[in-house]
Amino acid sequence: MPRYRLTIAYDGTEFCGWQKQEPPEAPAAAGEGAGVTAAYGERTPLMGSEREGRVALRTVQGVVEQAVRGVCRERVELVGASRTDSGVHARGQVAAFSTLPDGKGTGWPSERGADRLMAAVNSRLPDDVTVLAASEVAVGFDPIGDAVKKMYSYTFSVGPVKPVWTRRVVNWLPRGELDVAAMNRAAELLVGEHDFAAFAAAGHGRLTTVRTVYSLSVSDAGSGDGGNRVVRMEVEGNGFLWNMVRIIAGTLMQVGLGQKSVEQVREALESRDRAKAGLTAPPQGLCLERIWYPE
Repeated sequence: MPRYRLTIAYDGTEFCGWQKQEPPEAPAAAGEGAGVTAAYGERTPLMGSEREGRVALRTVQGVVEQAVRGVCRERVELVGASRTDSGVHARGQVAAFSTLPDGKGTGWPSERGADRLMAAVNSRLPDDVTVLAASEVAVGFDPIGDAVKKMYSYTFSVGPVKPVWTRRVVNWLPRGELDVAAMNRAAELLVGEHDFAAFAAAGHGRLTTVRTVYSLSVSDAGSGDGGNRVVRMEVEGNGFLWNMVRIIAGTLMQVGLGQKSVEQVREALESRDRAKAGLTAPPQGLCLERIWYPE
């Protein structure tokens, strides 16, 4: 039973996040999706559901799994490492699935090769998602449990010109300036092992809010769309709570704008009180860059 690992990149704008979602079908709008996709925007289409009385929202897991099933001609289950939210992007999402070749065309036997598998899956994917790499891995490979480190980036476009070419992947700040030095002073406080309860969305569902941030930095990334200043935050850690990176980005943004002090960030961390941390930055500036495994 070969098991394959996929490295996936996607523009999350028109996806309802990574995780498959199949809410109940709206009785008054069966077949139309009205009232079902409203939370995700009218540009997000529905996918067909295999469950009676349900509709399948357009998710990255759903789209890629559908492509893999078409290639392997069997009902494989795709498991992803990170459940990115609606509108969040990825350059290094990792997912895995196993197949059961029967010698009659079902499954994907090892001798066919992972490169051919990648090409076949990509031929079935839409333009906003692609498989960057594929490899055969050990049968027990777990993309969630085996991950040892993750890296995210968050990008701001600072300036009066509304971004056109990069509008989907930046958080536009039309007014004010970001003090990168102050943002980095606040960022230093969050490096290390801490209880990040103040930087987690309510209902995160984790048994513990203790996480280790290995590095967190903010830098000028030059001139961007329309001549705006580009400011980029990068964070690496052993794991992240629900909305943790977006809350860190929003908090550091407020420090950079002079709306919060470095000392207030320290107080928020120590208090473990979500109300004392900063805003939750919007999803479009966030990107899952890379996930590390023991090898």
